[in-house]
Amino acid sequence: MGALTGRVAIITGAGRGLGREHALFLASQGARVVVNDRGVAMDGGGRDHTLAQRVVAEIEARGGEAVANDEDVTDFEAGRRLVDMAVEHFGDLHVVVNNAGILRDRALVNMTEDEWDDVIAVHLKGTFVPTRHAAAYWRTQAKAGAVVRASVVNTSSTSGLLGNPFQANYGAAKAGIGGFTVIAAHELVRYGVRVNTIVPAARTRMTLGTDDLRDIVKAPDDDAMFDLWDPANVSPVVGWLASEGCRATGKTFFVQGGMVRLMSGWAMREGVERPTRWTIDDLDDELGKLVGLSGT
Repeated sequence: MGALTGRVAIITGAGRGLGREHALFLASQGARVVVNDRGVAMDGGGRDHTLAQRVVAEIEARGGEAVANDEDVTDFEAGRRLVDMAVEHFGDLHVVVNNAGILRDRALVNMTEDEWDDVIAVHLKGTFVPTRHAAAYWRTQAKAGAVVRASVVNTSSTSGLLGNPFQANYGAAKAGIGGFTVIAAHELVRYGVRVNTIVPAARTRMTLGTDDLRDIVKAPDDDAMFDLWDPANVSPVVGWLASEGCRATGKTFFVQGGMVRLMSGWAMREGVERPTRWTIDDLDDELGKLVGLSGT
């Protein structure tokens, strides 16, 4: 009996990297898993229809239960079919882990419309679509009198929450996921649904494909050393958030190696105020002091 025995989970982008590790870990804890992945390249191109099935085979070889799915999480009706598949195949749904993503890094002045739209679609709409259909299912259950203890785990990034050059599309989507999480947590608590976000720092196709990170995230040469960047380090946090007993909601957790840190978003800080309307000159003086630019 694992911590997730009896739970049914959908994991998007579960064919590789973090998603694959989440699928393997949740299954090892007793969850029955829908492994969703279209098998696309890092930029969203190409297709490998066998990718999700290979992860299913790994889970089954370890004694777990899983089913493959290659629906497009940016497609509204495909998202409905994804949720329906989980319910029809396993009889229920308790967890959605939104992990699917692509990269199309480019300087803002050179970014194309497609590079913007496609990244926003996969990350941000691809988080909304499965969550929306799962939430509708859980609302129906709650209104019918069932006790719902469901969980949504979204995936953000320091690129969106702290900023990273050449990733305006990716960072905007990841920041949007942070906002989506807080709002969804407020809305869905009435139906017994918790919504949280992880911010993983791990070795993936994306980090290995980034010049500044490639050498940093590589595995240690000494097998005896703790691999700080192993994506499997992140999955226990996902498992905790997915568990029935977890009570956290509306939270964002940074996860790297053996470290988990709670992150906080935008907050009101010091300011200036007066009982009349401001002038530009006065603002230049007072706000300049406030942000440390006075006298420049």
